Amino acid sequence: MSDIREDRQYTETHEWILDNGDGTYTMGITDHAQALLGDMVFVELPGEGDEVSAEDEFCVVESVKAASGVYAPTDLEVVEANDALDSEPELVNTSCYDDGWLVKFKADSIDGLIDSAAYSETLD
Repeated sequence: MSDIREDRQYTETHEWILDNGDGTYTMGITDHAQALLGDMVFVELPGEGDEVSAEDEFCVVESVKAASGVYAPTDLEVVEANDALDSEPELVNTSCYDDGWLVKFKADSIDGLIDSAAYSETLD
C-alpha cells in the first residue's frame, strides 16, 4: 500500500505538489512512483530560474531499474532545486514527501491536479 498524503495534490503521472502558502509550491514524485522505480542512483534537476511549460519533462530520476522523466504540472518557474539529491539521490526513496522533494516553483495556477482520494483511485 502506497503512502498518499492528504495535504498534497497529485498528477496522474505520479508527481505530488504541496502549496507552501507563500506563492510557491514544492514538488516531488509519489511513494508509488519511487517504489516502482527502485533504488535511486541519480537525479537530474533544473536550474533556479528555469521556466518550464506544462507537461514538459524537466527533471529525470534514475534508478537501478530505469530512468524516468518528471513532468511539469503547469507552466512554472523553478525557484529552488533540492541540491541534497546531488549527493544523496536515495532521499527520493527514503523520504519522498519530505527530504526527497525535487523542486520548489512559482506558478500562476495549479488547476487540473487531483486530490489524494482521486490519486488513490488511479492506483487501484
